[in-house]
Amino acid sequence: MGLIYDTTMSPSKAELLAAWLPTRSWFTGDVSALTKIAAYRYDDPEGEVGIEGHLVTAGDSTVYHVPLTYRGAPLQDGEEFLLDTSAHGVLGTRWISDAVGDPVFRTVIAEAISHGRTGAEEIGVSESGEEAPLAPTSSVAGTGAPDLAVPELWAASVSELAGESIADTGFATLRVRHVLDASALAGGGEPTPGDERLALRITWPGQENPVTIATLSTVSPE
Repeated sequence: MGLIYDTTMSPSKAELLAAWLPTRSWFTGDVSALTKIAAYRYDDPEGEVGIEGHLVTAGDSTVYHVPLTYRGAPLQDGEEFLLDTSAHGVLGTRWISDAVGDPVFRTVIAEAISHGRTGAEEIGVSESGEEAPLAPTSSVAGTGAPDLAVPELWAASVSELAGESIADTGFATLRVRHVLDASALAGGGEPTPGDERLALRITWPGQENPVTIATLSTVSPE
């Protein structure tokens, strides 16, 4: 489950995104109009890394998907993916990174896609330590099945191309979409190339047609 503490972060997530998004080639919005419309979380089995995906708009109808990871120490060799550090009122200093560069995110999302796993339940934690379920802002799930094999994506090269971050090992490729499909957002169908049989798809209030936010493909070794 994802624990959401009733506390402060400095800088806040919104401030971190407003500073980082203009550095991305795929972002064309107005950060002064940045608006969060939904989010999702997945659990790190080791309980060390926070995994959260943000869906935001920035002055027009374009929806941007920005997954982040949160760590209590720097990601090894992860300087190029670091947004910044933030002071969390409960957890202390957090190192916040572009999630595609984090091997824990790649591993967890590959498993979620392959096995059809849904996002983590979110639990609010008050200042007094009381816990209560939070209403989800989205519904996210992989399209796979429990018996499918999960490809190894721990060691992968990461690049950006045409609005996607691509993590590739030569045998498996995870593509994370940052600019969501306009046709799907408008209620039409998405293109369905063969490699989208395995995908991570999301809906949120007002967007009942599932939208693909990541795909997974594999190549069998010869």
